[in-house]
Amino acid sequence: MRARAEEINVKTASVIPDWKDQEWNPEKPESYAGIFHFRFWRFGEWVDVVIDDQLPTVNGLLVYCHSKDSNEFWSALVEKAYAKMCGCYEALDGGNTADALVDFTGGVCEPMDLMENGFKEDEEKRNELFERVLKVHNRGGLISCSIRATTAEDMEARLDCGLVKGHAYGVTDVRRVRLGHGLLAYFKSDKLNMIRMRNPWGQREWNGAWSDSSEEWQRVSMSERQRIGVVVQDDGEFWMTFDDFITHFTDLILCRLINTSYLSFHKTWVEAVMRGSWRVHSDPLLNRAGGCINHKHTFFQNPQVELNRIYRMHATQKKVGGSTYINSRSVFVRIDLPEGRYVIIPTTFDPGLEGDFLLRIFTDVYVVEANGLAGQDSDGVSDPYAIIRCEGNKVRSPVCKNTRSPVFDTKGVFYRKRGNKPISIEIYNHNVLRDTFMGQVTLQAEQGEFRQTLHLKGKGDRRENDLPGTVTVEIITSSLLTKI
Repeated sequence: MRARAEEINVKTASVIPDWKDQEWNPEKPESYAGIFHFRFWRFGEWVDVVIDDQLPTVNGLLVYCHSKDSNEFWSALVEKAYAKMCGCYEALDGGNTADALVDFTGGVCEPMDLMENGFKEDEEKRNELFERVLKVHNRGGLISCSIRATTAEDMEARLDCGLVKGHAYGVTDVRRVRLGHGLLAYFKSDKLNMIRMRNPWGQREWNGAWSDSSEEWQRVSMSERQRIGVVVQDDGEFWMTFDDFITHFTDLILCRLINTSYLSFHKTWVEAVMRGSWRVHSDPLLNRAGGCINHKHTFFQNPQVELNRIYRMHATQKKVGGSTYINSRSVFVRIDLPEGRYVIIPTTFDPGLEGDFLLRIFTDVYVVEANGLAGQDSDGVSDPYAIIRCEGNKVRSPVCKNTRSPVFDTKGVFYRKRGNKPISIEIYNHNVLRDTFMGQVTLQAEQGEFRQTLHLKGKGDRRENDLPGTVTVEIITSSLLTKI
């Protein structure tokens, strides 16, 4: 908790509901009740936690999480609420950073081992990883990194470069920094992939290339340094190149936040869940706790998930992917799949273990373009936009001006509770006073990936009638988080 409190935007994460109402108001001291309300995400739901304002101290100083500002207490209060949910303060000692990020955001965490996959040796893979990290940062995600401590003696050991083993560093910025001075810097394409981090303990910074007072900063103009916020002070925050980052750090966690705003032009997420259980039963046909594939006689007794399949699978098929069994409440796997039908089998490592699980299912709908739309304006063209609807949720495209053949290039990603419910795409013409309906299409999103061109239909009594124009869509339905 101490390692993450300062980095998490608690307002965005909904950890502090009605935070303005809970803030101390010196003009209305009588309204202070000494209680605080927090929320944490657990197993698909936001759990409410209420605490009082009594905080542990020694000699008048806070024992655990605290701010530099002696009048700021939100982090200590959040920590107390989190400790209450987890059972006690001791339960916050160590732990799994990815689990904590999910608790505070409800997002999707992807742990990565930087010592694998050849990031150090392969420049192309390293650049691809930087693009992924940059995208997560730009879209408001949270990023944590650490240097693995392999022994108890290694924990909190300070390296010659100034970094500390076992500390969860928070990534506070990811940028391409422009090198050079004056106008020449704007015409040259020399940019350096860089990452800014903070040790939440407030001290012990990186002392290598591009550290606070290093001579490398002379290669960057003063305006560029001001733009990216270079500050020289011992506050635990520092810059380093992404190459040095890959060289020294061993573990990276990318936490993608679920974007539910249909006003966003990035991928929009609408959350739903599929829940299941591992339960032991003496009857093999009813047993749902079969363990991993090593236990071949019970493996297929596990729960099986596939949206458009009726019968259970009882024979071994080709395995196309899987995750590593780890001691964590959340498991993430990234895998590219060709078109086809797949069965997901959630398992524990050993058979006979009971518990509940939550599986997130999503559909990625890509509205490519429309053609031959009816002219709505006096000049014979239109200002169309598209709305994708799925189980009561929607994503809206930007308006395409003055065209009857718009290229929407809009994606919407939906978590789906009911895979048999159709998806609809509606086309409207944008007007000053009231938008005009131009047509719609509905389609079933079966498991797999496909592209379709569909004729627009009407609404209500005119649903069976064709209207001018077609819509081209690409749909991917999967039970794996493969293209977040």
